[in-house]
Amino acid sequence: MNNRESIREKSIVIIGFMGVGKTTVGELVAKKLYRDFIDIDRVIENSFNIPIVDVFKLIGEKSFRQKEKEIIKEYCAQKLKVISLGGGAYLQEDIRKVTLENCIVIFLDITWESWKERLNIIIDSRPVLHGKTMEEIEELFYKRQGIYKSHHSKLETDNLNTIDIADFIVESLKIAYEMYDPN
Repeated sequence: MNNRESIREKSIVIIGFMGVGKTTVGELVAKKLYRDFIDIDRVIENSFNIPIVDVFKLIGEKSFRQKEKEIIKEYCAQKLKVISLGGGAYLQEDIRKVTLENCIVIFLDITWESWKERLNIIIDSRPVLHGKTMEEIEELFYKRQGIYKSHHSKLETDNLNTIDIADFIVESLKIAYEMYDPN
């Protein structure tokens, strides 16, 4: 951690592929740690006043990514937040840099086999997947896995429910707080 502030005050950023459970887990972690929860996609939807799917259709991915970067930089400068990033946000080097320097970045990892089982529930709300073949989606999955390797902590989520994942994160953070910032 590069910043001198207390590790206990650093915001927590949750990254991972779309549909892995970042929002659900983030909300649980925030509640358990008495922090504000920020879902970046929801903030973007509110700023454009339309759903993400429509932002991509009407305004375009480039404008979406620019707004995403501005919002993430703003929230990563704040303390005591739990921030869920959209699955593609971490593709931007500026976002990786600001999150890693200012926050605790937790990667929720999932195998391709487990993730495929979720596809039918999430595909309609994920514009990046629209019109793609299963092979193209798998290629996207593995390409993004490489980007997510820059993090502070990783949790394998296969066969875990969101409550167990959140509990594990909170307990791990408490141990880290005691190790690195015992005051």
